[in-house]
Amino acid sequence: MLNIVLFGAPGCGKGTQAAKLKEKYGINHVSTGEIIRNEIKNGTELGRKVASYIERGELAPDDVVIDIIANYVRENSHNAGNIFDGFPRTTYQAERFDEILRQYGLGVDKMIYMNVPEQELVNRILLRGKESGRADDASEDVIRNRIATYRAQTAVVADHYSAQGKYAEVDGLGSIDEVFDRICSVIDEA
Repeated sequence: MLNIVLFGAPGCGKGTQAAKLKEKYGINHVSTGEIIRNEIKNGTELGRKVASYIERGELAPDDVVIDIIANYVRENSHNAGNIFDGFPRTTYQAERFDEILRQYGLGVDKMIYMNVPEQELVNRILLRGKESGRADDASEDVIRNRIATYRAQTAVVADHYSAQGKYAEVDGLGSIDEVFDRICSVIDEA
């Protein structure tokens, strides 16, 4: 089983690349952000619990996200593999994720960081907000807070996987296909 953590600040293109990787490698795309947005949209208990965090551009609480992933891994431990998009986002989540995967004899094969400059991220998210209507993509202040939160709380996860020899960085600028080729080169070497 191939388990890839696709990593980068909001707006770097993780979702776009994950869809292409899913098609090429025949593995599942696991987007915690999408799962959480669906929970909010459906008005579930989980959705109500995390909605206020999301509206402020903050991360959902660790334990809620870990529960989502633990359920997913339990139900999908025998598939061809997974692209985890938006998880883990903290060192605590990464440590717990490793424990969850070990229960099934699995692990993360590679963490791929998509590096994109901040102003480009803001421009991409504002454009996405115009197209999607997502409230958290329409305010530059909220977007910059999301990026700052990412840098403060999430970027340290790279250290966790770097220490395990599983970290790779790719340039996230260029065409979708150029970035895709860079990511595939990392996966194919894993």
